[in-house]
Amino acid sequence: MTEPAAPPPMKRLLETALYVADLETSRRFYVQQLGAGVLLDTERLLALDIGGASVLLLFAHGTTEHALPTPGGLVPGHGAHGRQHIAFAIDSQRLDAWRVHLAGAGIAIESEVEWPRGGRSLYMRDPDGHSVELVTPGLWATY
Repeated sequence: MTEPAAPPPMKRLLETALYVADLETSRRFYVQQLGAGVLLDTERLLALDIGGASVLLLFAHGTTEHALPTPGGLVPGHGAHGRQHIAFAIDSQRLDAWRVHLAGAGIAIESEVEWPRGGRSLYMRDPDGHSVELVTPGLWATY
C-alpha cells in the first residue's frame, strides 16, 4: 500500500474569527484601542486588517449558524461560544510602548509571560472576555 501524497504547502493563516455580543463595542476596542484597520463593516460582520498580513473577522453572535448564500457561492455556517483566544505579533522593541498605550487606554494587563525561547506575552481581555495576547518573537519555532 502506498502512502498518500503530501498536501501542497500552506502559506500562512489568512483569517480567524471571534464571535462578539456588540460589533460597535468590539470596533472601538480593536480599531481605536489596538489599531486594526476596517476592511468591511456590516450588521453581521466587522472584518479587520491586522498589520497588512492577516484578517480578524468579528461576527455578531447568532448571525453565522446558518449558511450564507452569496453571488459567488454558499458560505457554510459556523460559530463558537464562550471565551476564545487570539494572539497578535508585535516587535520586541515595542513591548514597553504597548504597556504604556494599554495603561493610557484603560486596558488592564491580565498577565505577562516570559517564554523559554525568549518571547514575551501581554494578555488582556476584550469587551466579550476573549483572551487577547500581544506576543514578541521567540514564542514558537516559527515566530
